[in-house]
Formats: sequence, structure tokens, C-alpha cells
Amino acid sequence: MPIFRAALAAVLLAVSAPALAWGQTGHRITGAIAQHYLTRHSRHALRALLGTGSIAEASTWPDFMRSSPEVFWQSEASPFHYVTVPAGKTYAETGAPPEGDAVTALKRFAATVRDVQAPRDERALALRFIVHIVGDLHQPLHAGNGTDKGGNDVKVTLFGKDTNLHAVWDSGLIDQQQLSFSEYAGWLGARVTRQQAAQWRQTDPLVWIGESAAIRDRIYPASPALGNGYVFANKAIVEERLEMAGVRLAAYLNALLR
Repeated sequence: MPIFRAALAAVLLAVSAPALAWGQTGHRITGAIAQHYLTRHSRHALRALLGTGSIAEASTWPDFMRSSPEVFWQSEASPFHYVTVPAGKTYAETGAPPEGDAVTALKRFAATVRDVQAPRDERALALRFIVHIVGDLHQPLHAGNGTDKGGNDVKVTLFGKDTNLHAVWDSGLIDQQQLSFSEYAGWLGARVTRQQAAQWRQTDPLVWIGESAAIRDRIYPASPALGNGYVFANKAIVEERLEMAGVRLAAYLNALLR
């Protein structure tokens, strides 16, 4: 019976858990691409805080920690994964809610990483969250319009399976390719030209948010039944956002850790 109850609890948790930006594969792709653009100084600084762990490994940690019973993870940290930008508005016009959001969290965690007097474990937590937030803000539905929980309330099917629009963009479109994160990162990273990397090296989160919100407004489907047509129309967008997030994550870390 204890085994049965444990299994049942795991199923219920999986059903009720909120969708997570990019899913594990997407976040790891972003981290793996970023690894190639780090300066030598940044690599040493990251090793001092994360040990032997890679950026790809660090990228999924804040989502894993959502299961922790600690108050920080169950309440305070929940809003740090997204922003709200109503249609026709900019983030600068709307700002953050009282509980904070991904932008305020990014500033908070950057200050912690810069504080060499802060405990190492606090700086490591902050660094892992920064890696995660940069990825989050490049997923279009993490710049939500404030009406449907970032697409979580938009029920759709993907190749006949019940899901929601947020989950489709977190993982459905990525997992449909049936590639490991390292395979996918290798393919995408090899496609990024020097010119693209130079153009994308933008460290202002308001720019990332503006791009995501603009894409968000174009990806709501006319029909809830999604299949090859929807994948064909959006695969390139997903892949470019992952590539851009990787380049920008490295640029952000290089500026932060110099």
C-alpha cells in the first residue's frame, strides 16, 4: 500500500504541476549553446560557484526545486519564472506586480552573484536561477498577456493528445523532434553564424520580453487541434528562440562575472 500511495501521489503531482518553461530539454539546449560563448574568466567563475556542474545542468534546477516544501520555493519564488505584458503594452509600461516577477528576480539574483561577501550557496542559487530565467524569458508564453496563465488555460490537442498551449511551447514542439538535448544543441549551435551571434548579443531583458510578447500574439491557433501544420509553422521560431537564449545567456554571464 505505501508503494501504491507513493505512485498515486507522483501521478497526481504530474497532472497538477504547472507547465515549466522550455521543459528540461529546452533549458538544457540553451545552457549547452551558451557554454560555447563564455569567456575564460566566466568559465573559471562558474566553476568556483557550481563546481563541476555545467550550465545545462544548472538550467533546470529552479524547476526541480519547485517540489521543495521550503517557503521560498512554494511561494516567494513562484512568480520568478514569468512576466505579464498585456496585449498592446510594453513591460516598461506595466512593470512588475508587488510579488515580483522574472525581471525583478533577475536583478535581485545578479546583485547576489556580484556580492563576493555573500555565502557561496546563496550565490550558487542565484546563478542557477539567472541561467533559468534567461531561458524562461525567451519562451513566448512566459511573457503572458495576463488573461490565460500564459496559455495554460488554452486547451488544445497535439497530434490527438490532450494538452495546453503553454505545454506545447514548453516541450511539445521540442520533444516532437525526438532528439536528446545534446544532439539538438549541437545542431542548433552549429547553425549560429558569427554575424547572428554578434547581432543577438543583447543583455537587456526588456528586449527579450518585447520579442517574446510579439511572438506570443501570433502563435494562438485558430483551431485547438494541432498537428503537422502547427509544427511546420512554428518549429523555426522555437529553434531561433533557443539559439538566441543561448547566445544571450553567455553574454549576460560574461558581463555579470567579469
